[in-house]
Parts: sequence; structure tokens; C-alpha cells
Amino acid sequence: MTRISPEIDLQIARYAAGPAELRAAIGNLSCDQVRQQAAPGKWSVLEVVCHLSDFELVYADRMKRILAEERPTMFSGDPDQFAAALAYDQRDLEEELQVITAVRQQIVRLLRTLDASAFEREGIHTADGPLTLATLLKRIAGHIPHHAEFIRQKHQNL
Repeated sequence: MTRISPEIDLQIARYAAGPAELRAAIGNLSCDQVRQQAAPGKWSVLEVVCHLSDFELVYADRMKRILAEERPTMFSGDPDQFAAALAYDQRDLEEELQVITAVRQQIVRLLRTLDASAFEREGIHTADGPLTLATLLKRIAGHIPHHAEFIRQKHQNL
């Protein structure tokens, strides 16, 4: 078994830390503040968390397929279509946070069993072409920090 690189190890740790970073960004926002849109056409904190929750499942599926199948097809998804069709304004914040946490715990446990060659396996994304497991991990590891910054800014503005 070939040891994973320090970069992959760092991305796994970053990925694992995401749920705590998200909870810290939300902090003590009230239910009303969580549901309040930042501006017309901008998502509320709840909608951002729903987006994160939905795409955790998408990325987990992509990573598992790369490991289990040979060059699987991975379909792109439009976040605005998800938001419009999946009742983001009616969902429960804590439930969505639990989904994110559970999915990441499971995937982290799986990733820590792999050797370096597994991170070179790839799938074919319908919009982006070939993507390795390492690339997908880096993308999803940066997803929560990207959106947590929006949440922190909203928190400061309230």
C-alpha cells in the first residue's frame, strides 16, 4: 500500500473540518436570521446550508463511483435548479447540518483506508471532462469554506 501524499492528507483533514467550520460560521444566528435573504436574489443562510447538504450527497456519490466503477459518468447539477425544486426555504437547518456531518464522517473514514493510487482514479464529468478522486476531494474540501465566508459576512452585517 502506497502512502498518500501530504497534499491529499491535508485535503482529507480540510474536508473533515468542514462541518465544524460551518457551525462556527452560523454561530448564534436566530431562526429568523437564518431564513432572511441577504439581498433580493441572494440565498439565505438556510438556503446555503441546503445547497451544501445536497451537494455533499452528490460529491459523496461521485467519489464512491470513482472508487467502485471504471471511469464512471458524473452528471453536473445546477445549484439554482436544486434550490428552486427542493424546498430550500422549508427545510430544517439542524437536519441539514446533520446530513453534512454524517456524510463527511463516512467519506473521511473511507478515504483514510485508501492508498495513493486510488486518488488517481478518475470519472468523466459531463461538463468538466475527466476528474480524479484527488481533484474531487480538493473541490469538495473547499466548498464549505467558500460558503462559510458568505455566512460570516452576513453574520457581521446583522
